[in-house]
Amino acid sequence: MAIKEKKPWRQTPLVESEVLSQAAGCRIFLKLETLQPGRSFKSRGVGNYLLCALKRAENPDLVHFYSSSGGNAGIAAVLAANFLCRPCTVVVPTATKPMMVAKIKAAGASEVIQYGVSWKEADTYLREVVMKQAEERGEQGVHVPPFDHPDIWDGNSTIVNELRQQFTEMGESAPDVIACSVGGGGLFNGVLQGLEVHGPQWDKTTVVAMETEGAASLGRSLEKGEHVTLPKITSQATTLGATRVSERTYELATKYRATGKVRNAILTDAEAAMGCWRFADDERTLVELSCGVTMALCYGGRLKKVLGRAVHPDEKIVMVVCGGHGVTLGMIEQWRQEFGDVDADAMNGHSDSVPSAITAPNGA
Repeated sequence: MAIKEKKPWRQTPLVESEVLSQAAGCRIFLKLETLQPGRSFKSRGVGNYLLCALKRAENPDLVHFYSSSGGNAGIAAVLAANFLCRPCTVVVPTATKPMMVAKIKAAGASEVIQYGVSWKEADTYLREVVMKQAEERGEQGVHVPPFDHPDIWDGNSTIVNELRQQFTEMGESAPDVIACSVGGGGLFNGVLQGLEVHGPQWDKTTVVAMETEGAASLGRSLEKGEHVTLPKITSQATTLGATRVSERTYELATKYRATGKVRNAILTDAEAAMGCWRFADDERTLVELSCGVTMALCYGGRLKKVLGRAVHPDEKIVMVVCGGHGVTLGMIEQWRQEFGDVDADAMNGHSDSVPSAITAPNGA
């Protein structure tokens, strides 16, 4: 019997949510990436990148990984490097919140360096100074990209592999829709890549790409019909804050949007915050704004608007609960106070009616 290779990520549960299904007017399934080692889907893509890089290395014992992400990708890189028994250094911008710096250190980073006012400055310093100094010491430095690499997409595609197995075990056919958030596009690429290899039944699954206003580099590109770079990120959902999606993301979105297989939507930060606090109340799970923008689809008839049609009670929608470290109970309560009136009309003015007791009218 072949021994299964150990990997720096884990299979996550797929659960059907009665509460969110009631709110959305269809069957809502949650793919709980909040249970990854790094508490986000980044453990898959970044973990696979590190695993492949170590296999390719001429001398694996000299490999030292380097990440410039002050968010979930950085934590995922550190945890995956620890799993592979290799060191990982992280350079973050000076504006990175102390909470995230502390979490990266607690994850086991060999060093956390703060430099520059932006991610680009931190990454340049990492490549041109920190890694060059390491190579002079005899280390084999490996730069870890946060989303733009085929190995990362391959790792993220394992979500679809698991979904196929899990739906089969439930005696269910493929889902009608998979909804996920888009920052740089690594998760989106992986989901579409996974669907492409699983046969005709899964070819019918629609992918919904979700972004927030001020971080919608994919949405703006699709609107203009060209691959654009945002001048800056103005959304509070900073982990969606890629000013430009990968070339592969734009290519896939353009190709499949024309056929209807891909749909995209942009919601406000207020809607994303509503998605976070209602999801916390409904499912007792904390997620970042970057995930809340996807969870918001379950509420206020948004699925109908995004899909451009009514949804039906027997329709299966998978929400990739991408998770994230950048959220606390205090932030959830702040969002509840600040954005508690979002969808007040749909909730009959009662923002305390959670777990969600509002059934989408006529299947939304």
